Amino acid sequence: MDPVIVVGAGPVGLALALALAGQAVPTVVLDDGPGKDEPRPARTVVLHADTAAMAARLGCATLRDEGSRWTAWRTARRRQEPVRIAFDPWGSTAAGAEGGPAPLHVPQHALARGLRDAAHAHPLVHLVPESRLDALEQDDHGVTAHTRGAETTWWRGSYLVGCDGARSTVRKLLGIRFPGRTAVERYAVAALRTELPWPDEALLHRDPPEEVTARPLPDGVWRLDWLLPPRGDLVTPDVLVSRVRDTLARWCGGSTPAYELIDTGVHTLHHRLARRWRVDRAFLAGDAAHLLGALGTQGVEEGLRDAENLAWKLAQAWHQGASRTLLDSYQGERRTDVAARLRAADQAMPALRSSGGLRVLVPGSRKAHAALLTDAHLGRGPLGAAPAYGRSVLAPAPSEGAAPTATEPGALAADVPVTAPDGTTVPLRDRLGAGRLLVVLVAPGTGVWDRRHWLQAGLMPRLAAAVSALPARAELLVADAYPGAAAHTVLLVRPDGHLAAAFAGVRPAELYEAADAVRGGAPEGVRAAVASEAGAAE
Repeated sequence: MDPVIVVGAGPVGLALALALAGQAVPTVVLDDGPGKDEPRPARTVVLHADTAAMAARLGCATLRDEGSRWTAWRTARRRQEPVRIAFDPWGSTAAGAEGGPAPLHVPQHALARGLRDAAHAHPLVHLVPESRLDALEQDDHGVTAHTRGAETTWWRGSYLVGCDGARSTVRKLLGIRFPGRTAVERYAVAALRTELPWPDEALLHRDPPEEVTARPLPDGVWRLDWLLPPRGDLVTPDVLVSRVRDTLARWCGGSTPAYELIDTGVHTLHHRLARRWRVDRAFLAGDAAHLLGALGTQGVEEGLRDAENLAWKLAQAWHQGASRTLLDSYQGERRTDVAARLRAADQAMPALRSSGGLRVLVPGSRKAHAALLTDAHLGRGPLGAAPAYGRSVLAPAPSEGAAPTATEPGALAADVPVTAPDGTTVPLRDRLGAGRLLVVLVAPGTGVWDRRHWLQAGLMPRLAAAVSALPARAELLVADAYPGAAAHTVLLVRPDGHLAAAFAGVRPAELYEAADAVRGGAPEGVRAAVASEAGAAE
């Protein structure tokens, strides 16, 4: 079968190619650039628990050396004591730190370089630099793409995914509209090396209408962002240096500390959402499908979530075939989630960016607005929380055997330690990325038992038989505990880590129905064959 064609070699395109390769799907990555990334320390990415785990699974080695995990987040206002939220420095979801796992802050070029290095090392990923797409055609069996540049030729693929940014050629060739708002917010940005009073802690300093964030990177480097008026004057180098000096002096007792200015820039944020994310065998992901970033939301992170959501569905289609329901669910899930974030940002911005009016008359509103901005930066609340797909077409129907847990169906499963039949014990997210469903039995005490005993004891033999009979590939795991779940609860987790269903005990028929719902039902070819056989029998 032909490889999947990925257009664009930024973090999203590279992540998608690696995610597909991890599920034994070959890819061709068409890169219109030279195959390397220009260092820009002022362009950075904040990854939260799910996306940081994904990047690590894909083999991005730069996260460890060039990324910084914050120890805390501070929200400060003039003449008020800062609000400080501590994180678990190890990034574990099981820790009791108020802020949960620490966000990972990394330069975007370092993330891209780490993913590119991993792609170069993978035999199923073919990177093609200096190749600009200028035409594509589709038929019932695949996609043909034409490029000009280093290799002016036609490429044949089973599917094609446009990860080629805000000015996406794929989107234009597919005739997809990209409506939205222009110049939602403007920021002046600087990367500099200095010493601030709160090492390794990020800061949001608000004194409306002024807003400044400071986020640490390794080696004493900080990224500072100043919110600018929507239609203000040009930010000249002298104006930016003045902002740097004034801000550092305010934070350091009135005296500007020594600093080294490394990189600067001014960027404008837009809010746009493609009307469609799929046209037959062609898809959009990342900035080609959506632009967001106001109020602390993270566009690159949402693109990585696009890649993880789409990869297992394309892998299913590539290996076994897929139903129309499964492939359509990519747009249904991801576009719905991004649209909700855009709506939340549009609703919050007038109040958050106002310097007066009704806002100042509502008791506690300033505190609430600061909390909303904090949630956006920390990956919580309507602006920043990880996606949940409880209303997806892939959601299993309610069943009599459903069991309660602390995780709502459709939300990301908790990253608890799990033990595989081979005896290895790892975080749950480490078992993702292979395109398999995960079936987890909550069995207290298994952490101290010899696995030879529990593999043949209690519910395990019956559950193992049920798992082997599922209509999609699945892996059976055991957890000593799961938040909010009773002993002998059986969890069904999607290949992208979202909880599909939870059952009280082993229920083979209900487990089968839930797994069938997650895969979107039988593939189209299988359905057609069954229908044909039924017609012949009549």
